[in-house]
Amino acid sequence: MDRTERLRELATSYGLGGEDFFKVHNSVIVTRTGVEKIASVAGITLTYEVIHVDLAQKEACVKCTAYKTEGEQVISAESFGESSPYNTKAPYPVAMAEKRAKARAILQLTEFYQVGVYAEDESDDFKKG
Repeated sequence: MDRTERLRELATSYGLGGEDFFKVHNSVIVTRTGVEKIASVAGITLTYEVIHVDLAQKEACVKCTAYKTEGEQVISAESFGESSPYNTKAPYPVAMAEKRAKARAILQLTEFYQVGVYAEDESDDFKKG
């Protein structure tokens, strides 16, 4: 199965439609609402750990661990989100770091990363035009 076929299969299994995706710089981007749909359909639960916050410097780093149950087994994925003046224009670094960590962990856990899909929140460059 090629990447496009696998992406279609994943999108269908999580109830995603065309409105949940767009392209930027030849990358497939899933919207914020798309990420939320994936988490809901998959029954994902999340935990967070604040790694670093310096509001004076507008910096934050948050770790998110995403969990879902497959049969009798609980599987997980963890990722980090970061925010600083170097990688976002958003004036709310902790919330931005949280959104990035959450989206990354969810996409890892549900195999969207394996087909090259990124979340809208991961980069200011990924915003829909």
